Amino acid sequence: MSILIRGGTVVNADREFRADVLCDGGKIIAIGEHLQAPADTEIIDAGGQYVMPGGIDPHTHMQLPFMGTVTADDFFTGTAAGLAGGTTCIIDFVIPNPQQSLIEAYKTWRGWAEKSAADYSFHVAVTWWDETVHADMGRLVKEFGVNSFKHFMAYKNAIMADDEILIKSFARALELGAIPTVHAENGELVFALQKKLLKQGMTGPEAHPLSRPPTVEGEAANRAIAIANMLNTPIYIVHVSCMESLEAITRARSKGQRVFGEVLAGHLTIDDSVYRNPDFDFAAGHVMSPPFRSKEHQTALWQGLQGGNLHTTATDHCTFCDSQKAAGKDDFTKIPNGCGGVEDRMAVIWDAGVNSGKLTPSEFVKVTSANAAQIFNIYPRKGAVVVGADADLVVWDPAATRTISAKTQFAKGGFNVFEGRTVRGIPSHTISAGKLVFKLGELRAVAGAGKYVDRPAFSPMFDALGRVAKVAAPVKVVRP
Repeated sequence: MSILIRGGTVVNADREFRADVLCDGGKIIAIGEHLQAPADTEIIDAGGQYVMPGGIDPHTHMQLPFMGTVTADDFFTGTAAGLAGGTTCIIDFVIPNPQQSLIEAYKTWRGWAEKSAADYSFHVAVTWWDETVHADMGRLVKEFGVNSFKHFMAYKNAIMADDEILIKSFARALELGAIPTVHAENGELVFALQKKLLKQGMTGPEAHPLSRPPTVEGEAANRAIAIANMLNTPIYIVHVSCMESLEAITRARSKGQRVFGEVLAGHLTIDDSVYRNPDFDFAAGHVMSPPFRSKEHQTALWQGLQGGNLHTTATDHCTFCDSQKAAGKDDFTKIPNGCGGVEDRMAVIWDAGVNSGKLTPSEFVKVTSANAAQIFNIYPRKGAVVVGADADLVVWDPAATRTISAKTQFAKGGFNVFEGRTVRGIPSHTISAGKLVFKLGELRAVAGAGKYVDRPAFSPMFDALGRVAKVAAPVKVVRP
């Protein structure tokens, strides 16, 4: 069945204008005034509302085995919650165990994701190195549509990548036309600080941010950026949480280096006082890495987003129940790291950004959708309201309100870091692949309706000597 969105204001990253939008066969087939449609077309009255590209969350962890447990949201419940919040596509993470084949891990995650209600894609983590990893990276790019590889500089004795791995993997990514992404925290320092704090008798969640201060993030960001610069490799820094990391990105970009930064909705709006709450479940519910920071860091992050040195907003959606978090009751290092947010990111960014005047509606589209689509090479299939694009759309009511609560959310886990926040500006309708999947609070998500999104390799890049690197299936890319 066709869907006609009538009378709304279309918002893209470059402009906004009044128009109807007609969808059929999973695609946008017409945009214009006074569009006509077949008799059986479903009409959505968007008068007084915005029509925007569905959100892209470039950082989620659905069904993730981590720290001895598995996240509460699987690929169906997590993507369904995203649809309720206006997010129509996620990029999740395949995280192989040390010594595990990247291809084997990728196929496992693909199997888990078959139940997704929304479109999905994957970054693949490089957690160890030998020649089989080198070969697997090539196959992932050429055969499976992966164009980004994740590197954890944290989590010593688990999935941490040392400098040797970073250098070899970054160089291989350059050859393949892929982009390295980095979790920037100095894992050695974190490990040492954790042991020191435990020895001092600090065992509760209040020790978590003390074990991961801004310095350890800033150092790692600087190091990763320096390695990428030597290799002439573009780099994407995930969940930037502090001034130190932002300064490293800003400095590199001012010199022409291709560095992209991601910020979480939580890091923009929640401060580190949450860890000092005497209620263990509340404090532990906020344990994630990097941790929430003091308010001055939030101010800097908003400035980075406004100034174009931070490019995307994400959630790092990684939900755990109270019973799972309780594993760290007597040792904060055993609290599973992760918070939710895929359902709330769009509304929180709109409320804190657009309603405050920090962002325009077009800038909102940039940081919630278009920039991610461009950086990861799925634009304008995603991230734009244009003819021929996927019919992934959100009709946004700027006047409607919602009070965020774990009691009413669709996501699992039973906890919400935005609990009690009333946001103004929420989805009234979400369309995914041309289907109406959310309407005025009613979620119509269907397990298995989401499709895997191939992300082609990037245009030819250059190695440290200025030579053109070999690239699989080169595609011209628009960069934010």
